[in-house]
Amino acid sequence: MRIKNLIPLFVVLFAIFGANAQAKKYIVHTVAFYNLENLFDTINGANNDEEWLPNGAQNWTSPKYKQKLHNLAKVLSEIGTTDNPNNGPTLIGGCEIENRVVLEDLVKEPLLINKDYGIVHFDSPDKRGIDVALLYQKKHFKPTSYKNIPLLIYKNQLNASAKEKNDKDDASDDKSEIDKNLDRVYTRDQLLVTGFLDGEEINIIVNHWPSRSGGEKKSSPFREAAGRLNRKIMDSIFKINPNAKIMTMGDLNDGSYNKSVKEGIGAKRKKEEVKEFGIYNPFEEMFYKGNATLFYRDAGDIFDQIMVSEAFIRKDTSSFRYWKSGIYNKPYMITTVGQYKGYPLRHGANEIGYSDHFPVYIYLIKESK
Repeated sequence: MRIKNLIPLFVVLFAIFGANAQAKKYIVHTVAFYNLENLFDTINGANNDEEWLPNGAQNWTSPKYKQKLHNLAKVLSEIGTTDNPNNGPTLIGGCEIENRVVLEDLVKEPLLINKDYGIVHFDSPDKRGIDVALLYQKKHFKPTSYKNIPLLIYKNQLNASAKEKNDKDDASDDKSEIDKNLDRVYTRDQLLVTGFLDGEEINIIVNHWPSRSGGEKKSSPFREAAGRLNRKIMDSIFKINPNAKIMTMGDLNDGSYNKSVKEGIGAKRKKEEVKEFGIYNPFEEMFYKGNATLFYRDAGDIFDQIMVSEAFIRKDTSSFRYWKSGIYNKPYMITTVGQYKGYPLRHGANEIGYSDHFPVYIYLIKESK
């Protein structure tokens, strides 16, 4: 293990693990998720990308694309460095990605290239052509298997109560597409990656759940189905290994308090509530403390979340454990003037921003030998 990856966490870990922790050092890894918001290239592909072409509605040119890549790379290179100053995120889940090419361009950015990120990506059936993916530092994480698991949902899954009231569309570029012949709602697959983090097996699920297009209530059954699929994936892993370490992350288009998360996944707000095969969601407590990863109509929420299985929150730190979580929202990422002051600084007519979401992250720690 390289010495630079050993971080003394004296003050905080003293409070958590007792006086003996003061003399210990810990290996630290940052795990992040970021909605990259419309990371499209300027080449006309097979997907519905006409808006993001030089002659499209966004007038999306090569200089703009390159600036977007630079902006995203700056954010990604900095996430977690407050408490892990010697390294950026080891694992990065992302969404709103057009194709593998844009990820290859992103990891070649000067601010990221020395991290030598590998890519796990599949094209999804989403009609906008946006996908989820996982980036990983090759020196620390070795994937052993990965697959995309389709979310099969249909228009007739809308329940009666949701049909009674049609909320106005949320302001989002993310619109689920419905096949009029099959009534299937085409949305993103859920990406499952299993591998070894410094020799220890972990499982990662990367998500971008169906949007709130058509209204939160009407579209809720789609995200509830996504939550159930997430839980099904976890249960299949637990059948093989009851002590499996699982992280599920993504833009869920729902808050930590919504049915899709609370009942579909069964996530808990407090560590002490988590039982065997249970899931802990640190971002629920953060939401109730007034934090947010996105804003709509002046109301903030946390749609971007990273949750961990019970094995990650045990007290023994001889293997990787969850330490703490955060939202990365530095001043340069925030709109400073106008109607959307305080919101994430996104792409506009006169400025290439970052994203309409702030990224989230957690730290994993293990006592060094």
